[in-house]
Amino acid sequence: MLAAVVAYLLAINAITFAAFAWDKRAAERRGRRVPERRLLILAAAGGTPGALAGQQLLRHKTRKEPFRSRLWTLAAVHGALLGYAVYRLM
Repeated sequence: MLAAVVAYLLAINAITFAAFAWDKRAAERRGRRVPERRLLILAAAGGTPGALAGQQLLRHKTRKEPFRSRLWTLAAVHGALLGYAVYRLM
């Protein structure tokens, strides 16, 4: 069970980071962009670390509001859920 959760989280974060990289490249080349809604859905599905890494490492969507606030809200919710899960396991 734990291995499946870890595998899922690794995959969703890699996919989310790749989506940010794809969107950054499309923005630079004026190509077809990844909708912000899709980026946020990937983050909400567990890809928040990948989204934050993509945002910071690629310098992509760092000033775009309300996207930035929504992403950080998701990160806070995921952090709270993780904290609760750790609390319940102790």
